[in-house]
Amino acid sequence: MSQWTVSEIPDLQGRIVLVTGANSGLDLETVRALAAKRAHVIMACRNLEKGQQAQATLLKEVPQASLELVSLDLASLDAVREFASGFSANHARLNLLFNNAGVMAIPRHETRDGFEMQFGTNHLAHFALTGLLLPILLATSQSRIISTTSAARAMGKIRFDDLNRTRAYGRWEAYGQSKLSNLLFAFELQQRLAAADATTISVAAHPGYAVTNLQTTSATTSGASVEQFLYKTIGPALGQSAHMGALPQLYAGLSTDIHGGELVGPGSFGGLRGYPKIDTKAQKEYDKATARHLWEESVKLTGVDYSALRSPLPS
Repeated sequence: MSQWTVSEIPDLQGRIVLVTGANSGLDLETVRALAAKRAHVIMACRNLEKGQQAQATLLKEVPQASLELVSLDLASLDAVREFASGFSANHARLNLLFNNAGVMAIPRHETRDGFEMQFGTNHLAHFALTGLLLPILLATSQSRIISTTSAARAMGKIRFDDLNRTRAYGRWEAYGQSKLSNLLFAFELQQRLAAADATTISVAAHPGYAVTNLQTTSATTSGASVEQFLYKTIGPALGQSAHMGALPQLYAGLSTDIHGGELVGPGSFGGLRGYPKIDTKAQKEYDKATARHLWEESVKLTGVDYSALRSPLPS
């Protein structure tokens, strides 16, 4: 694979794109690249003030950008439902859904629905959002759903007996569970889309070690002084920029080489940095029984049943 960059993104005029958490970090870089190629980008942000600042910055850089700022609080399923209802009322198509927003390695908090914050925000909210928007995605030919996972998924285990980590909480273990959930969701969703003969595909991407505000926020929120020191000193040397970190999800969303059920990440330094590359070993992480159990639990917890996908699954 050649060194794929944003210069290879085609003209996206007429495409409708939704990016969650679009006001900073990788998400902002993704919006920047899409807007420059004339896509209409819906910036779904929890903090509208920061979203407005990001929107203003982008409009200075790309005056012709078509940007729509909408409030979305992923820590509330009611807010997710309200957002999806509003989106469906205002848009008949959705070409690309980037499930990007998230929190990382924070002290234990709960969402408004009582879920552990990382599992609730990173996985359950995006599971619900995708399911609620699925009719529009299915009605849009060749649409794609891109779920952002992380190399930190290696630290995760889906604890079905304690998904909300009420008995023992480790912030990195909880983050790993949420990111592993993102990957299993992306792969399981692709199985269900294929069974329904949908033209929509589901793919996953991870940024490697990208130096963004997510790391510094994590360390500051947790009060971990050693982590703060490492992020400020070693991080910039080992990591890559937010621009480079956004390339895998852009590649996953826009490359013609992509097929459903694939994972894209940086291609160098053990997947920590570099230009995007399809991870050919990723399917080994797809445990069918675990993924389907997670799906069933997610349906129960969110109340979103993906009724648009009723075809029998392959055994």
